[in-house]
Amino acid sequence: MTSASVALLRGVNVGTAHRVPMARLRELAAGLGHRAVRTHLNSGNVVFVPGAPRPSEEHAAELAAALEREFGFAVPVLVLDAVRLRAALAANPYPEGSFHGSRLQFVFLSGPADPARFAGLDPAAHAPDDYRLGDRLVYLHTPDGLSRSALATEVLRPARLPGLFTTTRTWNTVKKLLDLAEQAEQVEEDTGR
Repeated sequence: MTSASVALLRGVNVGTAHRVPMARLRELAAGLGHRAVRTHLNSGNVVFVPGAPRPSEEHAAELAAALEREFGFAVPVLVLDAVRLRAALAANPYPEGSFHGSRLQFVFLSGPADPARFAGLDPAAHAPDDYRLGDRLVYLHTPDGLSRSALATEVLRPARLPGLFTTTRTWNTVKKLLDLAEQAEQVEEDTGR
């Protein structure tokens, strides 16, 4: 059975720029040969079972090219398979019950972060906000909200993540995306694919 994947689009449907209708996003993904395509929220989350087994980076590049052809602007896309989503949730360093699901951000990275670039960043100076590095991921806990967090600004500073792009989803959204991916996998299994 092929693992389902999730494409995370960065910077779409924020304000009036870079509008990507979710119905059209589903059509584009299906047009690339993907199956069991679903979107979640209006912020560029699309779940699918890949039509062909290829590296996630190839699926991301293919979808990004289709989006640019369709809408005329570049959209950074990060594709994660269900295995990586499951691992990100399992490795969450904050115990369940110690955070509100909308205040724990999963900052997915297009590659590994260099821990040395975070060495001078003291989370205690920004309490109650906190962060932890994961596998191509930064866990960012902002109890008073992401927009009010000076630590978030420091963690996401481009100099800390050179050459990488990031896209952020809440714990609630990541959980829902994994649920949708698992449902897509079940549909594939039930249909014998």
